[in-house]
Amino acid sequence: MSEIANEFSLPTGRAAGVQGCTMCTAVSHIGAEHCEDCGANLHSEWTHSIEKTWAWLITSVILYVPANVLPIMYTRFLGNETPNTILGGVVTLWHHDSYPIAAVIFIASVFVPISKIIILAWLCISVQLKSHLAQRHKTLFYRATELVGRWSMVDVFVVGILAALIQLGNIMTILPGPAALAFAAMVVTTMLAAISFDTRLIWALNAQQDTRGGK
Repeated sequence: MSEIANEFSLPTGRAAGVQGCTMCTAVSHIGAEHCEDCGANLHSEWTHSIEKTWAWLITSVILYVPANVLPIMYTRFLGNETPNTILGGVVTLWHHDSYPIAAVIFIASVFVPISKIIILAWLCISVQLKSHLAQRHKTLFYRATELVGRWSMVDVFVVGILAALIQLGNIMTILPGPAALAFAAMVVTTMLAAISFDTRLIWALNAQQDTRGGK
């Protein structure tokens, strides 16, 4: 219990009158507009961070539907064209005993994007509700989300490589489908949502409590 109490009693940088540079991590006074080391713009709190994050998240949810419903690639074999969706490809690989590949595509293309959207939505809701529970865990979830989110382009990379390599005329040809563009845009919007979210808002309630305590 004492460790939990100490966690919430530690002063934040904003309460102490300093702010960190997001580029070089140097510490400056909270009134400074530019970093003395690298010259980057400084801000103690991003303006409209939650609104921007929600906007990107909603966009990514909208894009997630066509990314999984529409075909991500078309396979032409001896004149017959077959559309393939992401989940359809996972099921096909699983039925052909390609379990590792099917698992990788499912995790990177289905599980990771959904998890990232859910975690970022949870963080935004917790900030808006001014909840200070499990702040360290929220920060860890955010870091993990930001790290793995960029590796969600497995399907797009696979389609691009196959479309470039397998061009055998009338025998077999692979063409990218509309879902590839929607999926790529969805990954980009989730990355922008993660970038727009200011993690310092998770600890903002502590700063307010410290300020009130100082008064």
